[in-house]
Amino acid sequence: MRRRSLSTDPTDQMEKLVGKNQQTRICALASLSAAFWFILFYFHFSVLNNGTVVEKSLDVERQEPQQQPIEQQPPRHYPIHVEPNKEIIKPVEYLFTPALKTIDNKSDPCGGRYIYVHDLPPQFNEDMLKECKSLSLWTNMCKFTSNAGLGPPLENIEGVFSNTGWYATNQFAVDVIFSNRMKQYECLTKDSSIAAAVFVPFYAGLDISRYLWGHNISTRDAASLALVDWLTKRPEWNVMGGKDHFLVAGRITWDFRRLSESESDWGNKLLFLPAAKNMSMFVVESSPWNANDFAIPYPTYFHPAKDAEVFTWQDRMRKLDRPFLFSFAGAPRPDNPKSIRGQLIDQCRKSKLGKLLECDFGESKCHSPSSIMQMFQSSIFCLQPQGDSYTRRSAFDSMLAGCIPVFFHPGSAYTQYTWHLPRNISKYSVFIPEDDVRNNISIEQRLLQFSAVDVKTMREEVINLIPGLIYADPRSRLETYKDAFDVAVQAIIDKVTNLRRDIIAGRTNDDFIEENSWKYELLEEGQREVGVHEWDPFFSKPKSEIAAEAEAAKKSWKNEQRDGS
Repeated sequence: MRRRSLSTDPTDQMEKLVGKNQQTRICALASLSAAFWFILFYFHFSVLNNGTVVEKSLDVERQEPQQQPIEQQPPRHYPIHVEPNKEIIKPVEYLFTPALKTIDNKSDPCGGRYIYVHDLPPQFNEDMLKECKSLSLWTNMCKFTSNAGLGPPLENIEGVFSNTGWYATNQFAVDVIFSNRMKQYECLTKDSSIAAAVFVPFYAGLDISRYLWGHNISTRDAASLALVDWLTKRPEWNVMGGKDHFLVAGRITWDFRRLSESESDWGNKLLFLPAAKNMSMFVVESSPWNANDFAIPYPTYFHPAKDAEVFTWQDRMRKLDRPFLFSFAGAPRPDNPKSIRGQLIDQCRKSKLGKLLECDFGESKCHSPSSIMQMFQSSIFCLQPQGDSYTRRSAFDSMLAGCIPVFFHPGSAYTQYTWHLPRNISKYSVFIPEDDVRNNISIEQRLLQFSAVDVKTMREEVINLIPGLIYADPRSRLETYKDAFDVAVQAIIDKVTNLRRDIIAGRTNDDFIEENSWKYELLEEGQREVGVHEWDPFFSKPKSEIAAEAEAAKKSWKNEQRDGS
C-alpha cells in the first residue's frame, strides 16, 4: 500500500501554522469566558445566598464528607434575608379564647351565652337567709326572703292585681331574686373555660344591711374582704383578673362606697376594693362617676310565671280609664333644701286634675301596694322626683301600671337604666328640669300640651316596656318575653365579649375618664369618645355630690322604717 508523502512546501507549512494559532486563540477565549461565568456564579451562590466565603468554608469543614449528588437550585432573583436566632411570632392564645369560639358554633343555642356560677361558701349567701331576722333593724326580712325572694303572695281583694303572680316584694330583695333566677338560666355551665361571664352569688345587699347601724367599719367590711380573698385565689379569676365577673347588690351604690376609714362614714368599701373595681356590680342605683356598677330595675310586685300572665296584664293596662292627668305618691323632704317634693305636693293639692297619695310615718296608704297601684292605674302621668337619692322604686311601679313617668333629674332614670330603657327618652317619658319647678312652672299646663295621640303613643311604649322591667318568678321561666334578669345578663355578656375582642385587637381605653362614666353609657354603638352634654350641670361636682349621696343613703335607710312590719 502506498503511503501519502509529507509535504515540504513552504506554503503548506504557513497554512498549517496559521490554523494552529487560530485554534489556540479560540481555546483562550473559551477559557476566559468559562472563568468569567464561574466567578459570577460562585459570587452569586456562595456570597449572596449563603453568607461570606469564610462562613461557607467553615460550614463545609464542619460537615462530614458525604458522597451525595449536588442538586442544582434555580437562581433567585432576590436574596432572602433571615436573621439568625430570631423566633417566629405565633398568635397569642388567651385563656378566654375557647369562650369566644363558642359564638361561631351556630348549632349550639348557648354559644356565646354560657354563664359559670361560683360555688361560694354558704357564709356569703345561704347563711344570711338562715339568720334573716338580723337583716334589718325595723323590718322582718324573713317573710320577704320567702318564695325565692318574692315575699308573701298578695291577695286581689280590690281587683287591682291579677289573680296570680303578685307578691309583697321588698324593694331591696334583688340579691335573692336574681340569684334564684340564675338557677333557671338555660345556659349554665360547669366548664368555666367556655363561659361568657362568671356570676358571683354573694348577697352583698343583705350583708351590708345587717351592719349599717351600730357596727364598726371592720364588721361592715369583713364579708367583702373575705369574698375578694376567696375569689382572687380561684383559677377562674386569672382568666381576666375578674373583669368577666359580676355580682348583684339589691341596694343603692352609696351603701358600698364609704369615702374614708372614719367610723362615722356610711356603708362599706366593697366597690372601692381594687379587686372589686375589676368586677361589675348590679345595683338598683349606680354612681354617675364610677365605672364598676350598673343599675338594674327595682323589683315591683308583679312576678309572672307564664307569658300569658304578662300579655293579659298589658292588655288590661291599655283598656283602663284614667281620670287623673297626673299623680304623685310620696312625702316631702323638709330637711333637704334642694328637694322639689314640697312644690309637687302643693301643685297636686291645688289641681283639679291631680291626685296625691301622701306618705309619712305611721299608718299610710303608701304602705299598701293595692292603694299605690290603683292610683297609678287611674293616672295618665306619674310624677317621679328624686327620692332620698336619685332613684325610687315608684318609677317602676308606675310604669307597670301603664302610667307615663315624669322625671325631673336625669339621674333618676335616663343615666341609670340604660340597659332597660330606650335612649330616646321622649318616647316613653316626660322630662321637666327641677329648676323649672323651682321657678313655679305649672305641671298641669305643661302636661296638657300633649295631644291625645301623643299620650296614646307614649303609653303604648311604656306598656311594651313592662316585660323588660319586671322580674319573672324565679321558680319558672318565661318562654318568649325577656324580663329584667334576661336583659341584664345579656348586657353583661355583651360587655365582657366586647372587652375580650378589644384585648385581642390591641384596643385600649387610654382616654377613658371615669368621672364621665354616665356619658359613656349614653353613647351610640361604635362611639368611643364623649364631649359636652346638655346634662353636665346635673353632674358637675362629683366629690361634693358623692358626699351628699352618701348622706342621702343614710336618710333612705331611716325611711325604711315606714315599710316595717
